[in-house]
Amino acid sequence: MKLVGVSGTLAGEKTSQAVSTFLTAASSIDPQLEIELIDLREYEVELCRGEPLSYYNEDTWKVVKKILSADFLLFGTPIYQASISGVLKNLLDFIPENGFKNKVTGIIATGWSDKHFLVPEYQLKPVLSYLKGLVPSANVFIPNNSFDMETNEINDSNVSKRLHSLADEMIFLQQAINNRET
Repeated sequence: MKLVGVSGTLAGEKTSQAVSTFLTAASSIDPQLEIELIDLREYEVELCRGEPLSYYNEDTWKVVKKILSADFLLFGTPIYQASISGVLKNLLDFIPENGFKNKVTGIIATGWSDKHFLVPEYQLKPVLSYLKGLVPSANVFIPNNSFDMETNEINDSNVSKRLHSLADEMIFLQQAINNRET
């Protein structure tokens, strides 16, 4: 199975670090997984204009194709102004309506204030569900104070446990979906 983690931001390190930590946890649970990190800082994804994908640049094509070819996905977003990042929402606008059918789609969010822990639940989860993704029962919100200020590594053992639990749940759900289809 191929698991793709998307770091949905163009600035900072925390979201990418959180997605990477999740992917490491998933790999420790199932070493057979094919893992890939898509860090949107490394691509020039164009602004979605509602045109066919063939009208967009190579980076846009590449990222969308990687996402659609994954068996399951994790989306990471920082919380800006009580909302998910615009770059992540723009990317999701390229995905066809049934693009995540039979795929587990997990959520990680990073943010300055604990007050924003429900943003992924109310803003990102409906989009993933609309695209037919199966969203696990819990997402993981990681406040900024859970990161080491110098290295940006997660230094909160509770957050690490929650990331591991999310990885375990996502692997279990995707395996169940795959077994049902055969």
